[in-house]
Amino acid sequence: MKYPDFFDAIPRIVLRDPLAEFLGAADGGLIEYSYLDAVKLAGHSCPTVASAFCLTRRAMRALYGDALPERGGLRVAFSASVADGVTGVTANVVSMLTGAAGEGGFKGLAGSFERRSLLSFNAAIPSDIRYTRRDGHGEVDTAAHLSQVPADPELRPLMQRCLSGVADANERQRFAALWQDRVRRILLDHGDDAAVFRVHRTA
Repeated sequence: MKYPDFFDAIPRIVLRDPLAEFLGAADGGLIEYSYLDAVKLAGHSCPTVASAFCLTRRAMRALYGDALPERGGLRVAFSASVADGVTGVTANVVSMLTGAAGEGGFKGLAGSFERRSLLSFNAAIPSDIRYTRRDGHGEVDTAAHLSQVPADPELRPLMQRCLSGVADANERQRFAALWQDRVRRILLDHGDDAAVFRVHRTA
């Protein structure tokens, strides 16, 4: 699979999944997720996928510090409904990384490793997404402000030409390059920018 070179420069998320360890899927339960994994899940690379990946990485860092985050150890609540805007896309990426799932998630084994009902929507929270450690050791409210990383002025008219079918090959290539350049800037230039990714510890 050929993909933009900058994907490989994006910090990865390393965590421990007790279920993966128990079932022998990963030695020591260690799992590493790259941005490319999120792209494969979503089927595309965009600011929404980028922000879901980066926001979750920052939330885990705030909640676990230098310790390995535990996959399956978080509850995740969204203030919006799953069908609202890009919430569903964001939730899919967040679910992959955290293990938190809705009613269709893993039911567990003899009362252990349950993942269902850890992902919820329409929550009465003051932020976009709340990540809460199930062991009671903290929670963070988070939000992404992608307007702080504006698109190139060429992007919108090029998108319109591409979607209307009148763009030539050079214009389509230019559009794709500008689109991914914004994703690159979000992840690499602003990945630790508090003005773009707000992470506030509430407990």
